[in-house]
Amino acid sequence: MKNGLVIADAGPIFSLAVVKKLGLLNELFDDIKIPKAVWEEITLQTGASFHANIVEFFKNKIVDVKGFNELTFMMDYGESEAVILYKEQKADFLLIDDKKARRIAENFGMNCIGTIGLLLISKEKGLINELRPIFLEFLRNKRFYSINLLNRLLNDRNESPLNY
Repeated sequence: MKNGLVIADAGPIFSLAVVKKLGLLNELFDDIKIPKAVWEEITLQTGASFHANIVEFFKNKIVDVKGFNELTFMMDYGESEAVILYKEQKADFLLIDDKKARRIAENFGMNCIGTIGLLLISKEKGLINELRPIFLEFLRNKRFYSINLLNRLLNDRNESPLNY
């Protein structure tokens, strides 16, 4: 069973693209949408090895935000549009990693999930076999997650810790 509509912010998109796991979004959710501001952010890095995959995956998932964006003073433009789009679309989940933006969204009553949470669910559902290679790839590509958190999650799942 899939989990309805998810609105995605740029950070998790980059992280999933770096480890070639964008397809997990299709496995876990019925529908994926991004606001135009996130599209503009994720398509800026034209030289990145994952650029073509991002463009192909999200080119038909872009939605214009209808309402006024009153949140740009609290978070960046892409995050704020993602929060507004979540409300406008009555989404089920907001995929967001930024701690401050996530806290604000949760204060608005939004159901948030981050990249790591999405990967944990994917492992529980058998969609991925191991977390460690994914976490190592994050580190190699400067995707910033707490080593202590990653090691605790690996330990809880009987996987070898990261040696960083």
